[in-house]
Amino acid sequence: MGLGRTLVLGFIAGATIVLGLPIGRLRRPAPALRAVLNATAVGVLLFLVWDVLTHAWEPIDAALGAVHDGGGSLSTVFGYGALFVGGLAVGLLSLVAYEGWIGRVTARAALTPNAEALAGMRVDGTRRRVGIASWSVARRLALLIAVGIGLHNFAEGLAIGQSAARGEIALATLLVVGFALHNATEGFGITAPLAGDLGPDGTPRRPSWPFLLGLGLIGGGPTFVGAAVGHGFTSEPLSLVFLTLAAGSIIYVITQLLGVAARTKRADLLAYGLLLGMVAGFATDAVVTAGGA
Repeated sequence: MGLGRTLVLGFIAGATIVLGLPIGRLRRPAPALRAVLNATAVGVLLFLVWDVLTHAWEPIDAALGAVHDGGGSLSTVFGYGALFVGGLAVGLLSLVAYEGWIGRVTARAALTPNAEALAGMRVDGTRRRVGIASWSVARRLALLIAVGIGLHNFAEGLAIGQSAARGEIALATLLVVGFALHNATEGFGITAPLAGDLGPDGTPRRPSWPFLLGLGLIGGGPTFVGAAVGHGFTSEPLSLVFLTLAAGSIIYVITQLLGVAARTKRADLLAYGLLLGMVAGFATDAVVTAGGA
């Protein structure tokens, strides 16, 4: 399959992420609905962590099997193992450092004595840029989820591109169908925290369509890029690195969403949402697995 058709497949697989974005614009969702949406997003992300780590571990498992059979090398095992641990560490700890930096910037802004500066204005009356540090917790969570899913979707794009380049058209098409279903649920996972977003005065705040589409581009666009890269060459180490980066970042986001869920004090809604999200993840993955991918 040529590069042009491969890019079309990558675009289709990634574009369906927009189907879940309208969730973020719900008007005044009830507290119970917000709790279920948050828990369902956690369920989807838990499935993704399992899925990502399973695929990331495959080359290490294969290398260990080759060593056991006498035809492999321990250097390959340790090389893949270092990539696995390094990717997890960077994906997880980089977000810890990022959130710490955001917290320090926000704290410094809160301590400034200039009321106009607090409002985002310079002394001369012009508007200053306050950046991501001025975003609400819900918006920052949505961005972090989009980044983690984007790393995961880049690895999915690699699989599409590699299958198309090898002439496995049926497999490539099936991957597109499965990943397109996946991305529809992932779009929901990105925007679920936004359904309960509040402004500085405590009133519900709905994200703009450009903001939502930007999140969709961050989360779904890498599928297209990965398909282009995968069509050009096959790299198992590259795929492993992006999978573990995604796993580390998603694990961090899950801890944040669980903190939000704990504040609702509704263990029943948390359980329902987790079950719904994980079932949705496994159901869409079944389409890919059914084709032998």
